[in-house]
Amino acid sequence: MKYFFSLLLSIAIISVATAQDFKKVETNVYLKKFEDAKTEIDKSMADPKNQAKAEGYYWKSRIYAALFQNEATRAKYPTAVEDAHAAFQKYAEMDPALAKVKEKGADGYFDMYATSFGVGINSFKEKKYEAASKEFEKAVVYSDYIFKNKWASSQQPFDTTSILYCAYSFQNAQKPDDAVKYYTRLAESKVTGEGFADIYKYLVDYNTKKKNKEGFEKYMALGKEVYPKENWEDFEIEYIDQNYDLAGKTALYDEMDAAGTLTETKYLQFGDVFVSVRNNDGVDSVTIDKYNRKAIDAFKKAYGKNNNNAIAAFNVGVTYYNFFNLEDDKYAANIKKLQEINASKPVIKDPKKKAASEAEHKAKVDAIKNANAAIEKVSMENVDIAAEWLSKSFMILKDKTPRTNTEKSVINKSVDFIANIYYYKMGRVRGKDAKLFDQYEAKYKEFDALHSTFK
Repeated sequence: MKYFFSLLLSIAIISVATAQDFKKVETNVYLKKFEDAKTEIDKSMADPKNQAKAEGYYWKSRIYAALFQNEATRAKYPTAVEDAHAAFQKYAEMDPALAKVKEKGADGYFDMYATSFGVGINSFKEKKYEAASKEFEKAVVYSDYIFKNKWASSQQPFDTTSILYCAYSFQNAQKPDDAVKYYTRLAESKVTGEGFADIYKYLVDYNTKKKNKEGFEKYMALGKEVYPKENWEDFEIEYIDQNYDLAGKTALYDEMDAAGTLTETKYLQFGDVFVSVRNNDGVDSVTIDKYNRKAIDAFKKAYGKNNNNAIAAFNVGVTYYNFFNLEDDKYAANIKKLQEINASKPVIKDPKKKAASEAEHKAKVDAIKNANAAIEKVSMENVDIAAEWLSKSFMILKDKTPRTNTEKSVINKSVDFIANIYYYKMGRVRGKDAKLFDQYEAKYKEFDALHSTFK
């Protein structure tokens, strides 16, 4: 019996000791002896019985979070953050109501949030964006617990800062799908403030590239609602440009033009789309000409919406100037042909054969001369229209201050093109009309003198 009672006593002592395990842990935590607390919790959690208790994971998560927060112990226990994170997850799984947190405090959650965020910031500053994103993700997890359970004084639904940095880190790490997950949370809560407009623009651009019309329209609408003064039209035309083929773009333009829904900016944008058709591979000259003229229509209508739009006027002028260049190239090619024909003219002494050869030669020469006469007529029409619109652009910008870099480029190109036009016109009347020659020469000198003067 003596041994029986001794055994019972031993069992009782062991039971009491086990029951007291978390008390020692708790005492060390409150005394901020976290390494001692670690020793105790590790000892306790080695017991399978304690592994079945949510409280054990609560204390382990809190202790390891504190070790992670302290720089010295973080270095001493390099796996502290992973261990803490795993313990937090296990605790939340076993105690979804977070009863122990409500009873004993949420310090561990604040520690994990603060340290994860801080480590994330340091990694971000060092441009280690992937590492930063992982830390910010942890910060978001813990801040979500904090805000959801109203443990913080703030009444916000979530921590905007950690979510923003998380998204931005993923963006810089070239992981757009992950970035979007976090930017979406911010956009759908309609966040505002300096710099936050870029969130909506990123989501609009992302959905444009994904050819996701529903997502594009959703975030475009949110962006317009929250930031109505931002330029959203560029994103709309970009979506059209990336997600419609040429036939679709043309049909959409015609539809919107007929409905009267195109703005000054949209006309400009569609004009750019049409004029860029010439850069597409395999497009024939007839199609290029068709879309150049459609571009002119769009640019003229943009100018009609605002006759101070120098860009619209310039684009009309430069498109006609390009028409002129095309015709002038044809003219030059014909001159070369004419020279070749004259150079290769055979010398025939036989009167009978000579007459026929002369007639054949003349027919070839006359055909080229007639072709060039027609080209010259078209060229003069094109340069006159080009000069008209380039002059409008020049007049709008010549006294404007300050000018944007684009406007500086436009006005400098305008004066150069106008000078070239009058130089061409001088050549056409040289030796034929002295009065017109003098007029054109004066204009040429006027605009040539303005070369690169607009800074």
